[in-house]
Amino acid sequence: MLRLTLAACLVAGSTAFTGVAPSARLGLAPVGIRSASTPLARNSAATSLSKTSMVASYSSETEKSLPDYSEWKDLSQAPPFSLKDIQEAIPKHLWEKNTAKSMYFLIKDVAIVGALLAVATIANNPFVWPLYWAAQGTMFWALFVVGHDCGHGSFSNNKAVNDVMGHLTHSSIMVPYHGWRISHRTHHGNHGHVENDESWYPTTKADYDELKEATDVFGRIGNWVRFSMLGNLLAYPLYLLNRSPGRLQGTHYDWNFTQEKKGPDALFKDSESGMIKTSTGCLAAMVALLAGVGAKFGAGFLFKSYIMPYIVFVMWLDLVTYLHHTDNELPWYRDPEWSYLRGGLSTTDRDYGILNKVHHDIGTHVVHHLFPQIPHYNLCEATEAVKPLMGPYYREPEKSGFLPFHLVGQMAKFVKECKYVKDEGSVVYYQNADGKVTSSEEGAKKLYSEEERA
Repeated sequence: MLRLTLAACLVAGSTAFTGVAPSARLGLAPVGIRSASTPLARNSAATSLSKTSMVASYSSETEKSLPDYSEWKDLSQAPPFSLKDIQEAIPKHLWEKNTAKSMYFLIKDVAIVGALLAVATIANNPFVWPLYWAAQGTMFWALFVVGHDCGHGSFSNNKAVNDVMGHLTHSSIMVPYHGWRISHRTHHGNHGHVENDESWYPTTKADYDELKEATDVFGRIGNWVRFSMLGNLLAYPLYLLNRSPGRLQGTHYDWNFTQEKKGPDALFKDSESGMIKTSTGCLAAMVALLAGVGAKFGAGFLFKSYIMPYIVFVMWLDLVTYLHHTDNELPWYRDPEWSYLRGGLSTTDRDYGILNKVHHDIGTHVVHHLFPQIPHYNLCEATEAVKPLMGPYYREPEKSGFLPFHLVGQMAKFVKECKYVKDEGSVVYYQNADGKVTSSEEGAKKLYSEEERA
C-alpha cells in the first residue's frame, strides 16, 4: 500500500505546475504582485499563472554606459537602472536550464545523504552521531534547495520533471511541495513590501506591542518565535502550520484554505486545491514510511537518523532565509514607493564559506530574488555580471572563513536591532526595542530624526 501511495504522489505531482515568472522581457514586474488597494485582486494576482518563459534579451552588441554613482548617497531611493537593464546585463547562456546538470546535483546530494547514514549507522558511536546530525541536516537543507529550484521551474524546462523531483526532495524532508511553492511564489512577487510579503517581513509597531503584551499561550509563543534567536531558528514548521503573525492564519497542508472559502488573504485558490491534496498526501506517505522505520528499527534509531538531522535542517533554513531578508541597514517599503525592483534590492547576499557549494550557492540571493528562473549553478556568474551596473545597490556580503561562524553573530545582532518598523510610511527602517533606528545609511538619516536614531 505504501508503494502505491508513493507512486500516486509522483504521478499526481506531475500533473500541474506553476512558477514565478516575471515578465522581465518587457521590463515589467512579475505576476504575483499584490495590489494594496484591492485585497481580492492582490491575492488573485499572487496566485495567477504566468505563461511567459524567462529568456534574456541581452545583446552583446549593445553596451550601455554605467550610472555615475559618485554623488549617489541615498540607497533607499529608486535606483538609476531598471529591472530590464539588470536582465540585459546577464548573458544569455546563464538563463538556460540543463535537466541533466540539475539531476547530477540531486543524485550527488542523495548519494551523500545515503553515505552519511551508512557511516553513522555502522559506527553507532555517541561521538559520531552529533557529527552526523550536523552533516546530514546540512544535506537535508541542500535537498531543499534543489526542490526550491523545482518550485521556481529552474530545475528543468519540463514541468512534470520539476513537479516530480520537487515532491521527491521536499516530501523526504517533510515540506509540502505545492503548498510551499505557492506561498513562496507570493513571497517572491511581493518581496520587500511590509504588508504584502508572505514571509520574513518586519513586524509593525502595533503588532510588536500586541505580541509583547500577550498573555495567552499562542501570543507568548508568537512573541518567542518572532523576537528570540532560538525562536527564529525553529520557526519554519510553525509557519507551515499557521503562517506568520499579522497574516490570515491557516496551514499549508489544508486544500480548503482557499480565497474562495476563507477570504482574499488565504494562501490558495480553489483551482489549486488538488495540488495541495497531492503534496499533503505525499507527506502522509512519508510519515507512514518513517513510522515503519521506527517500528522496525526502534524509536531511538528514528530519532538519531532522521529527527535530529531534520531539526538541524530547519535551523539552516531559518538561519539562511532570516539573514537574506533581515538587516538593520536595509529599507522596507509600502505603496506607493514599493516596486518589484526596489523590493528585490532590499534582500541581501551572504557568504557561507566552504558551504556555498554544498547548498548550491543560495547565498547569491539578490539576483535569485529578481530572476528566480536562473538555475542555481549560474547564479554566481550572473551576480558578477550585474555588479558593475548595480554599483552601491549591490551590498557585498561579509566574507566568511572556512565555515560561516560569523553568521551566528550577524543573526544575534539583527535579532537585537530589528524588532519592528513604523505603522505608516512608504519607506521604513527597522527599529530596536528602544525605538531607535540603527541603520547608518543616508536614507535612514533623512527619514528619522536624531532622537529616533541610535
